[in-house]
Amino acid sequence: MADQKALLSALVAAGLATAQPLQAETYFEISGKVAAELRGFTQDAQFADQDHDSNLSLIAEPEFYWEWNDGIDSLTFTPYLRVDENDSERTHGDIRELSWVHVGEDWELRTGIRKVFWGVTEFQHLVDVINQTDGVDDFDGEDKLGQPMINLSLVRDWGIVDLFVLPGFRERTFAGREGRLRGGLIVDTDAAEYESSAEEKHIDTAVRWSHTVGDFDLGAYWFHGTNRDPELQVRTQGGNTVLVPRYVQMDQIGFDLQATLDSWLWKVETIWRDTETEDYFAAQGGFEYTFYGIQESAADLGVLLEYGWDERGEDASASIQNDLFFGGRITLNDAASTEMLAGVGYDLDYDSQSLIVEASRRYGDNWKVSVDGRFFSADDPADLASAFDKDDHIQLTVERYF
Repeated sequence: MADQKALLSALVAAGLATAQPLQAETYFEISGKVAAELRGFTQDAQFADQDHDSNLSLIAEPEFYWEWNDGIDSLTFTPYLRVDENDSERTHGDIRELSWVHVGEDWELRTGIRKVFWGVTEFQHLVDVINQTDGVDDFDGEDKLGQPMINLSLVRDWGIVDLFVLPGFRERTFAGREGRLRGGLIVDTDAAEYESSAEEKHIDTAVRWSHTVGDFDLGAYWFHGTNRDPELQVRTQGGNTVLVPRYVQMDQIGFDLQATLDSWLWKVETIWRDTETEDYFAAQGGFEYTFYGIQESAADLGVLLEYGWDERGEDASASIQNDLFFGGRITLNDAASTEMLAGVGYDLDYDSQSLIVEASRRYGDNWKVSVDGRFFSADDPADLASAFDKDDHIQLTVERYF
């Protein structure tokens, strides 16, 4: 019997057998994806050492899943690896998830490395604070590193309460000297500084309440710990001028709301952040209205409008401080899950613009093809977006799921 189990595990790992129970109470499954990502840049780079107009990356992200005790206990392991053609800093590995989940009658305990997402708006996720941004995967801040945590989730009639202990901090990743979509100065991640004497070993904490009341989904939280957004400070090292990330302590209170009213989705996220040097409010809000069955077809068209505001104005260290966003989302609702999102951002302070286009379609049961376009127009050097002014690109991604 033991030899049969070992043989089945080896076949599943090799992709030669589908996942099935190893014994009556234990289940094992392997899934995930491999992908190839090709970027083509439409302009010559504006900084030294960025001497390429195309870039190829290969990605592997398998997922190993175990379940036992009739689903009461489960273990998930999701490693991640990217190999990049040009940027050695973009070639990296991570553990996106390695966590054990135990389900009680009205509670769950989640322990290990995990990803937790909070937020409702489309163009910026202010309230998403638990995981660190994987800055080399993409510039939009939506790719995250795995975060060590202990998370106790309590289910009550008046809402869900999540308690977090976060023992260990992850530093942000940045593009290297050969990478594109970066600023003019290289970020020296090896010289990172911390306000806390515990540095990356500081234990962060958070508590979040979420609840659905009729058509309204509500969330509120308090976070205490190391700010995931580093302060980039200019330093001279070995005759070179570089940026050194400094991670300070912060308290942050966040609130998010989404109201589903017929064809309308109203969304808002707001935060108050307090650090050693500043405290401020920021907010992102807007709506999405969906036209269902356009032209008597199965397709839906969503129209989006959002506004992002930061109390610090032009002194903000964030690129969104007084920005309008307009967008449209087309979903064909076909067997191939074809969809497209296009959005335009306009900075009211710096008169800069950006355009994003994202389209994807499945082919068969295992393949997905995506085409993304990102285009920038930012002439004012005071605008943080000006670092990307010459980095307009079109990206083709082919993914194989298993």
